[in-house]
Amino acid sequence: MRRRDAALTLAAAAWLPSARAQGGPVEGRQYARLTQPLPGEPGKVEVVEFFFYLCPHCFAFDPLLEAWVHQLPADVSFRRVPLGGTKLHQLHQRMFYTLQAMNALTPQVHSGIFNAIHRDRVELADEASIVALMGRLGVDTAKFKSTFNSFAIAPKMAQGPKLAELAGVETVPALVIGGRYRTSPSSAGTPGQSEQVHGQQAIAVADFLVKLSRGKG
Repeated sequence: MRRRDAALTLAAAAWLPSARAQGGPVEGRQYARLTQPLPGEPGKVEVVEFFFYLCPHCFAFDPLLEAWVHQLPADVSFRRVPLGGTKLHQLHQRMFYTLQAMNALTPQVHSGIFNAIHRDRVELADEASIVALMGRLGVDTAKFKSTFNSFAIAPKMAQGPKLAELAGVETVPALVIGGRYRTSPSSAGTPGQSEQVHGQQAIAVADFLVKLSRGKG
């Protein structure tokens, strides 16, 4: 059984009693409808994840999300938006957008950053520590440093908080789907279950919302 299939099977099993009673995810419980729809690419259902690298819940959710993203059909696009208001968060935002500008934000590099912070307890508290990690992850450090300090990165950093505000995102990780719906492991999950199961349920709700977005429900 593939990794995503196993995750969704577990999610379905955990969620089966409430799903039977409710007929599927319920607006106002497992997901919310945005007050004002966000613009999107015609013919595409966009999925946006809001996260930050220091968040342990984002770290726990990321492997499930990454497996799901690899299976998305052609009419669904995906992107990540890093958030956080402290100077340390902003440093990590700059790291993210630098890698993105370099086309170096591969799944391996993205998970490598998470693992460094949460598994290996690496403190990415300044540019030097970030550059050192980039080198260990196989990123061109000379190009990274020049891009990291370029004027092109700051405008990208300002876009995330504005989008999160429009989407009503107050906690992470959170998913906005089709520019119309918002869900998360905390809202999709059932109280008392593990964080892993909450993440699996969020993926199941996301699948439902992708289908709903196609019909523009």
